[in-house]
Parts: sequence; structure tokens; C-alpha cells
Amino acid sequence: MNRFKSILNAIRRHKSLKYIIVVVIAVVIVGFVDENSIWNHFRNKQKINELKAEIERYNRQHEQAKAQLKRLNSNPKAIEKIARERYFMKADDEDIFVLSEDLQPEQMPEDETTE
Repeated sequence: MNRFKSILNAIRRHKSLKYIIVVVIAVVIVGFVDENSIWNHFRNKQKINELKAEIERYNRQHEQAKAQLKRLNSNPKAIEKIARERYFMKADDEDIFVLSEDLQPEQMPEDETTE
């Protein structure tokens, strides 16, 4: 307890020291501890920038989808092209061969042979 009293007496004797302590405590509270601290403002700005970039990405995807929908509504050949490419649909008199580049000859299992 004596040590605490001696610290308080030292602070009282040095007038500028108590102002410095109050300023340091205020900076710590405003900068880091408080709910509206500067640290939280920086994190919120970073999150806002990330969300704006995500909004731009979704807007671009939306515009591309709208353009594709417009093409599909105006051109029946476009529907046929998408059906063939994405869903491997075919006409009655056609055969479809799907060539996959996933397995290279050196990656194929040993029991299969390439022709």
C-alpha cells in the first residue's frame, strides 16, 4: 500500500506526468478498447472494400447472364448449342463422343491400352 501511495504522490508532484498518463489512457481507449475504436474502423473499411468488390463481381455475372438470356430468347440455335455443349444432348440421328483430357496416356491405369 505504501508503494501505491508513493506512486500517487510522485504523479501529484509532476503536473505534466498526470496529463501524459490521462492522454495515454485516452488514446488506448479510443484506439483499441472502445466499440467505435479506430481499429474497428479500419477493419470495417476493409470489410466494406471486400463487399464492394464482391458486389462488382456479382453485377458482372448478372450482366453476362442477362446477355446470355437475351441471346437464348432471340436465337433458337443458341439454345441448341448450349444443350449440346453443356448437357451432351443430341439429335435422333447423331452420335456423341465425349473426349476427356483428364487422363493422359501415362496416367491411365495399367490394365487399359490406348489405341
